[in-house]
Amino acid sequence: MRHRKAGKKLSRSTAHRRAMFRNLLTSLVLDERITTTDAKAKALKRLADRLVTLAKRGDLHARRRAQTMLFNQTVKIQTSKGTVLTRTSKDALAKLFDNLGPRFADRAGGYTRVLKVGHRHGDGAPLSIIEWSDRTAGETASEEAS
Repeated sequence: MRHRKAGKKLSRSTAHRRAMFRNLLTSLVLDERITTTDAKAKALKRLADRLVTLAKRGDLHARRRAQTMLFNQTVKIQTSKGTVLTRTSKDALAKLFDNLGPRFADRAGGYTRVLKVGHRHGDGAPLSIIEWSDRTAGETASEEAS
């Protein structure tokens, strides 16, 4: 019986799972849309909705709790065009509280949506896109074109 056992383990140790979700949450906040497997997307949806609820509160305690859920280092990423981006947890926290919190202020829940995409080429794993639910179809189509 699995009474009172919330969440999925995803065949990972606790430390690996927490680190993975911190990375995914930070990417979701900064990029507003990520592609991952179905199981990870469904588990991430729950955490992302909690994060937006903290951002809607907006007080110091909520900001500190949200900071524990996000990735806590500076990362340099090289894009396909050759530019190097520097991303920090401060950027994600600022975007979360300054942009996403006010954006969802009038919504009671359901801040993210999971769209099934297909299967991964290498191992056939089912893939999904997780994104913020207030994004319109025009924004999605224009980003895919670029």
